[in-house]
Amino acid sequence: MNHFPIFLNTSGRRIVLSGGGDAALAKLRLLMKTQAHITVFAVDADAQISAWADAGKLKLIARAMEPGDAMCAALFYGADEDPVEDKRTAAIAHADGALVNIVDNLADSQFITPAIVDRDPVTIAIGTEGAAPVLARAIKADLEAKLPTSLGTLAAIGKAFRKAADALPFGRARRDFWRDYYFNAGPKAIAGSVEAVQPALDTLLADHLMKTARKGHIAFVGAGPGDPELLTLKARKALDEADVVIYDRLISPEILELARREATMIDVGKEAFGPSTPQETINALIVEHGLKGAQVVRLKSGDATIFGRLDEEIDAATDAGLEWHIVPGITSASAAVASIGQSLTKRGRNTSVRFLTGHDMQGFADHDWKALAEAGQVAAVYMGKKSARFVQGRLLMHGIDPATPVTVIENASRADQRVLSTTVAEMEPTISNANLAGPALTFIGLAPRSAVTALPEIPMPDLAQEAR
Repeated sequence: MNHFPIFLNTSGRRIVLSGGGDAALAKLRLLMKTQAHITVFAVDADAQISAWADAGKLKLIARAMEPGDAMCAALFYGADEDPVEDKRTAAIAHADGALVNIVDNLADSQFITPAIVDRDPVTIAIGTEGAAPVLARAIKADLEAKLPTSLGTLAAIGKAFRKAADALPFGRARRDFWRDYYFNAGPKAIAGSVEAVQPALDTLLADHLMKTARKGHIAFVGAGPGDPELLTLKARKALDEADVVIYDRLISPEILELARREATMIDVGKEAFGPSTPQETINALIVEHGLKGAQVVRLKSGDATIFGRLDEEIDAATDAGLEWHIVPGITSASAAVASIGQSLTKRGRNTSVRFLTGHDMQGFADHDWKALAEAGQVAAVYMGKKSARFVQGRLLMHGIDPATPVTVIENASRADQRVLSTTVAEMEPTISNANLAGPALTFIGLAPRSAVTALPEIPMPDLAQEAR
């Protein structure tokens, strides 16, 4: 991120622009929505700019800029559409202490103006750092179509009501009130008339003041294999609601970014055969925050019900008298098998599939290796990098065909996914020599389908149509 997004208060401050043509007009239409004092320098200004000046909307000075003209200005726009003149005026503005933007010249600009969705006072800024302005405009059009024009009115009324809402306890109680207003009571009231919104707010506040504080609750959420687009809608909602997120080592940064900025983020990563947070500590953290009244998300990689020690954490929550629910996620085996174009079961080949975990090799003795060694059987070995030689030895000991395919998928579903294809006879030392660094899932009995290539990106229809 080269351009840090901020919202600058321009009320009562100077904004200076040099230029009087089309580029100047485009910027001024946006700038005049602010409460800034706008000064335009132009030898030959468009008639519309002159009309705005006559109406008192801006100050027009009919000459070229000179040193000192941008003194005390917060922002300067070079819109002369002449590289030489833009460079000259930008140097003046820079010397006068203003932040400089030269229209259509990203390299020499200190800031950029994003595409804006205006539902004043709700403002959404969209920037691509100059890389794809057409895409920014497409996203803007898509958002404008989805956001009702009444949103700005609701926000303006809500802003004036904020002091009254401070009667509610800070944190979740206030968030629940405002969520109820913006997504329920407010839209219903404004559908009748703007005048109906204020009474609806008064009634809503009275209702929320009478409510008892929401009890702590634990959501055991499956985060999927890592691709944020594979996160379920329920999981997204849980993250948005969470006061505390207790997450595993394998949760991707892109998914953690979806949590509220104010949420407390606690890393309890466990690493097979390496440093780890004791399960008792994780249980204690869940209970501690739940008893404080927090909405806790226990975020687990893949599906929380598969090799996630979920029952121990549920028992801890239940023993503490806490309510909980489970949000299932896409397990790594489903994402990994999809990436190689195969299916976990196939008519005439296998009617069952085994999920094994290589993290607990002591439990391997309980598996029916003889049945797994039969032709056509399929197994998915989670966390199996360290146990590959053990699995290979057990299968060969029970008579598996050494040529049986083995596929290892590292970082399934993520941008850095890697697929390693081998056989039972060669799985070790092949897996060790591959130096797998990320989470890996091993399929016994499946090979990548030969037709599988990199999956094409599917564009969002609305944006694609706009971009054309």
